[in-house]
Formats: sequence, C-alpha cells, structure tokens
Amino acid sequence: MTFADRLAAHAARIESHLLATLDDYPGDAVVEAMRYALRGGKRLRGFLAIESAALHDVAPAQALAAAAAVEALHAYSLVHDDLPCMDDDDLRRGRPTIHRAWDEATAVLAGDALQTLAFELAADQPDAEVARDLVRSLAQAAGARGMVLGQARDIAAEHGPPLDLDAVTELQAGKTGALIRWSAEAGPRLARADTGPLSAYADALGLAFQIADDLLDATGDAALAGKAVGKDAAAGKATFVSLLGIDGARARAAQLVDEAHAALVPYGPRAEALRDAARFVVERRS
Repeated sequence: MTFADRLAAHAARIESHLLATLDDYPGDAVVEAMRYALRGGKRLRGFLAIESAALHDVAPAQALAAAAAVEALHAYSLVHDDLPCMDDDDLRRGRPTIHRAWDEATAVLAGDALQTLAFELAADQPDAEVARDLVRSLAQAAGARGMVLGQARDIAAEHGPPLDLDAVTELQAGKTGALIRWSAEAGPRLARADTGPLSAYADALGLAFQIADDLLDATGDAALAGKAVGKDAAAGKATFVSLLGIDGARARAAQLVDEAHAALVPYGPRAEALRDAARFVVERRS
C-alpha cells in the first residue's frame, strides 16, 4: 500500500467514525453544520494518532477514538478561524465556509460543539487513567498554552512590528504544532509509554508542515487548494519564507524532515509510515 493509499484509508475510517458519532444527535442546523465541517481533509493529525498507536500495539478501536478526537478539535479550529472576526474566509476545501453556508451564529455554535465532541471522544477509553491523560493533554495542546495562544499571537502580529525567526517559530509551535504533537504522542499515551521520541518527531514535523504551508502560499501552489495566496504577506506578517527566502525555507524544511526521521530511529522499520508522513508534509501541493 502506498502512503497516499494508507493516508486515504485512515481518513475514511476517521470520517466514518466521526459521522457515526453524530447519528443519534438531533437534526438541528448546528448538527448539520458539524457534519459539514467534519467532511473532507487529509486527516494528517488522525493519521499520526493511529500510526503512533500501532507502534505501541494499541488496539485499533482505542486509536480510532483518539484520532477522531483530534480531528474534531481541528475541525472546530478551522470553523472559528474562518469567521469574519478571524480570517474572514469564504471557502474551505473548495466549499463555502460554515458562516457562509449558514450564518455566523451557527458557525460559532458548531465550532463550540465540535470542540466538546473532541473531549467526549478523547475520554472514550477503557482505562480511566489513560482517558484522563488524553483529555488533559488535549486541553493543554488546544488552549492558551498551545493552539489558541498561537492563534492569538498570530492575530497580534498583524498590528505589531514583524516578528523575527525565533518568534515566528514559537508562534507556529502553538498554532500549528501543538495539535500535531498531541497526535503523534497519542500512541505512547494510550500505551502509557515514553512520549519522548515521538515528541521530538512531532516538533520537527509540525515546523516542517508550517514551512511547507508558507512555501505553498508564496509560490502560488496554494491556489490549487482554493486558498488565498499571499494572505500573511499581504497582512504584513513575517513568515518563514519572508525571513529565510524560498531556497532557505526549502532547505530548513528538508533539515527538519531529517530530524523527524532521526527521532524515529528507536522504532526501526515499524515507523516507516511516519517517515513517509514527514516526507509528505514538505512534498504536498495543497
């Protein structure tokens, strides 16, 4: 099976699990908006959760619950990120954003409900201590020490002096990297094992992912995915490309892939899917 096939297979399983979870919910507009937000996407975060769990011989059902949890939380973040008070985007994955397809109030509520769904899913573990650890660590990754903090710093950067490389790196470690790190750590957390190697892997992967996004934005390839090209640059915000140049950003991304691969050495050949994921994030075209 190729990496693309493996990624797609995991994505299909995760989406099916998420939508099935909503089957007994009321048929209100908010729930329909949640279903809408949960469809599509590469599911890289969920992929990392499933594959990191496989490295630790975790039962597939346990891994799927964790994968669905992080994808529900990621979906919430996108719904809120698209709102007029944030990025004010009209399209997401080639379709109207929630606040365009419905309205702003429905988008806010759907995002709120997706966030709470994430913690419900994270808690769905037979071991109560594992469930507590997953919920606690996901809250930390998502909140004001992780993703939300990164988003707040990103907004603040629009109105302040351009950030330097260290500041941009720290910002993106929260905004993009925190959920990627939680996803890669999900496997050892489920197994009550050492998270160290996969934490190091995820830190390199998350930064490479953001550099690749900045390169897509700068080169115009992001237009293939219906993204606004050059949005951060137009807002005057520093990016990895503006700070390192295109060649420098590509070189740094390649270096980070090497670092991610090095972190996987303790797992040997079993970690090949995660090595493929590191290559994928810098080679993708959307």
